[in-house]
Amino acid sequence: MYGSERAGDDAERTAFRKSEKKYKLYYENNPKSSKKKKQPKQVDLSEVLDFKFISELFNQKGELPPGVVHVNCGFERSVFGLENRPGFYFIPGAVTLDEQCKWIRESLANFPQPPNRTNHNVIYGTISNLFAAAKECKIFVEEERSNNDLDSDSSGSVSNGDCGRWTFHEEDIARSRGKTCKLVPASVLLRKLRWSTLGLQFNWSNNYDVSLPHKKIPDALCQLAKRMAAPAMPVGEEFLPEAAIVNYFGSGDTLGGHLDDMEADWSKPIVSMSFGCKAIFLLGGKSREDEPLAMFLRSGDVVLMAGEARECFHGVPRIFTDEENAEITPLESQFSDEDDRCFLNYIRTSRININIRQVF
Repeated sequence: MYGSERAGDDAERTAFRKSEKKYKLYYENNPKSSKKKKQPKQVDLSEVLDFKFISELFNQKGELPPGVVHVNCGFERSVFGLENRPGFYFIPGAVTLDEQCKWIRESLANFPQPPNRTNHNVIYGTISNLFAAAKECKIFVEEERSNNDLDSDSSGSVSNGDCGRWTFHEEDIARSRGKTCKLVPASVLLRKLRWSTLGLQFNWSNNYDVSLPHKKIPDALCQLAKRMAAPAMPVGEEFLPEAAIVNYFGSGDTLGGHLDDMEADWSKPIVSMSFGCKAIFLLGGKSREDEPLAMFLRSGDVVLMAGEARECFHGVPRIFTDEENAEITPLESQFSDEDDRCFLNYIRTSRININIRQVF
């Protein structure tokens, strides 16, 4: 679902694709300033729904913009919906700052750990302790199998078929191996991390594969998801978290328009929590030809999609990583300790989304 814009005339694009292109990150083409930092092209954000502003306006004056409704459900925070998108709920600032920091740490340090699968599995096999290796500036090395063992100070050894294996090494040792092997800095692998899976493992080509080994979703995350799911749940029922996909976005990354339709019961919501840099979320209709609504997603916001909303195309065409628009100052103040420096450096230019599902 991550990818670049496909070629083609605008007239051939669907309404959803046109909106993706409208908000996607593009840079100014100025050859004279090639040695300077590239400047992003300006984009018109006047039509983007801002639920933070909507919430403030509603709490102060009881007013709402056309098409937006306040959901009276006894929830601890204001919950909003859209008149023409039944089953869609937006809860601005639902996750506390402490919880945001906790799940950012978990998403980087623990959620990509085996047996949880990531987008790196196909090329590198299972990778242990990726975040720690990146923090320690280690290098991932691919070597042909031989009768000689790798140096004893290597760590994070993984199997990658019969022809070779990948291991983490200190930088000086990795560089000393010259041109006889492939080298990938752990920091690069961390930046290229696009998704990891929790609980029941999602098989991108064949629904959920219950035969794959997996760990249960952490209890604390389950409890948070249950609490957040309440406004979208049928009366008398409780949300049962069984699987989660963690998406990682860097500058320029997008999540193309798609449906989350692999779960058996669409009456149960997908609970989607945002952490890190601000993003634009597109919510379309049941066809890609339906004009989507654009809205800001900030760190701590929660989106619920249940019922008819599960049939709506949606995606993320842009995240904002510049200091003016990222809106992560509260997170920066929390990640002030030296031990948190790597988390801070990552989240300053990234967004993490955890979406939790009841599968059966």
